[in-house]
Amino acid sequence: MRQDVWFDRRRRSSAQLTTLSYEFADGSLVPEHFHDADQLVFASKGVMTVRTKHGIWIVPPRRAVWIPANTTHSIIMSGGVSMRTLYFIPKFVRKLPRHCCVINISPLLRELIIHACATPAWSRNVSVQKHLIGLLTEQLRAAGSIPLQLQRPVDTRAVRVADLLLQSPDDSRSLSQICKDCGAGKRTIERLFLDETQMTLGKWRQQARLLHATKLIAGGEKITAAALDAGYNSTSAFISMFKKMLGTTPARYFEETAT
Repeated sequence: MRQDVWFDRRRRSSAQLTTLSYEFADGSLVPEHFHDADQLVFASKGVMTVRTKHGIWIVPPRRAVWIPANTTHSIIMSGGVSMRTLYFIPKFVRKLPRHCCVINISPLLRELIIHACATPAWSRNVSVQKHLIGLLTEQLRAAGSIPLQLQRPVDTRAVRVADLLLQSPDDSRSLSQICKDCGAGKRTIERLFLDETQMTLGKWRQQARLLHATKLIAGGEKITAAALDAGYNSTSAFISMFKKMLGTTPARYFEETAT
């Protein structure tokens, strides 16, 4: 059943920065909503999956997702999630994009976020708060983004294929057979994916598998089990793809998130 999208008013008109802290149980869902503020959603523990009509973003621990104002989104929790959220007045953090992205959170930025969330609202009119806001925005501008997102196609034929690949990443059928079973030829689906997601169908499937395995590992699953569940033929094939996309092995990546 369709749920109405709701407007979540968090920002205080007199503050440049408003904060929220919340603890979520495994499987919790924040249904579709939007804010009139730019939003940084950070989890010091647990994994978040953010969905919009344009795509999916997987957010492991010690990473955050940037969600520009008026972006309708939902969030699903994997494992217990300790969420810390910063709401900035629109375009206050100027160098961050006007679309969703996952960004790295440095140890300093992590401490700044946690410290900021101890106070509900921050204003540049208060001297000590002005300095913290300035440091936060500078750190955010310097933070790098990471490729843990998957753009969603629009055409209904391509959407059927995308949904199947997301729901069953370990499906061993060929892409030609999957497209046929979804009611369209592979050439048509290939064209649609390239036009609407800027990725080939094969690359999109690889990214879907990578995100699925990454979410499982971040939630506590062993690397081998996560790789097989995501449809990889071997652990080494998954590690190779992970390193190609994120620049390091999954073991080292998640060791860094635990420190």
